[in-house]
Amino acid sequence: MFPDADLDAAIRGATTGIFYGKGEVCAAGSRLLVDKSIKSEFVDKAAARAKKMSPGDPMDPKTRLGAISSKKQLENDLRYIEIAKQEGAQLVAGGSRADIGTGKGYFLQPTVFDGVTPEMTIAREEIFGPVLADDRVRRRRRGDRARERFELTAWPRRSGRRTSRRRTMSRASSRPAPCGSTPTTSTTRRAPFGGYKQSGFGREMSMHALEHYTQVKSVWVDLNQ
Repeated sequence: MFPDADLDAAIRGATTGIFYGKGEVCAAGSRLLVDKSIKSEFVDKAAARAKKMSPGDPMDPKTRLGAISSKKQLENDLRYIEIAKQEGAQLVAGGSRADIGTGKGYFLQPTVFDGVTPEMTIAREEIFGPVLADDRVRRRRRGDRARERFELTAWPRRSGRRTSRRRTMSRASSRPAPCGSTPTTSTTRRAPFGGYKQSGFGREMSMHALEHYTQVKSVWVDLNQ
C-alpha cells in the first residue's frame, strides 16, 4: 500500500482480498505491506472493518463470511493465531472461534495482526484462513524491501499494489514481485494465473493453460528429396 493510495478503497480491497472465501483461496491476500506513513490509520480502519464482519450460515444469501471448510482447518487456523501471538504479533481484531448460534459448523472471526515482522511464521507460511498479517515498509527503497518480503515465503502466488499515481505503478511494475501474477487492475481469464516455488507450477487460464492438455510432436522433413 503506497502512501498516495485512496485509503478507503485500499482498505476495502485488502479486507476483501483476505476475507473473501474466508481466506481459503489460493490467491488470498494474507500479507499486507503498508507504507510507514499511513500504517497506523490503515490498520485501525482495517481492524474496524473486520470487527463489523460477522460469520454466518453459508446458506443465507446475506452471509458474507461463511464456515471454515473443516474442523481440522479451523484448528490449523487457531494454531497459527497462537503462534503469531507467541512470536510477538499484535492481535487487533478477531482471533477466536465464532458461534453463530446453531451449534453447528466451524467458524472463525475475521482476524487482523499488526506488528508482523518478516521472520514470523504467519509472514512466511500460508494459513489458508481469514487471517491478515500486517507489516510496514519504510519509504526509502520501498520497492526493494517489499520484494525482499516475497523472497522469504515459499508460497508466492499473487501480489497487488495500491496507488493513485500511474507513474508510481509503472515504476513499481518495472521490477515485478517474484510471484505468479501481479494485477494492477481487475483480472481477466485471458491472463495466465499460477504460482512460484511451492505455490505450484504451470499456469491456469489464457493460452498458457492449453499446454497442460497438449502434447508437442516434432516432424522432420528432408527437403532435399
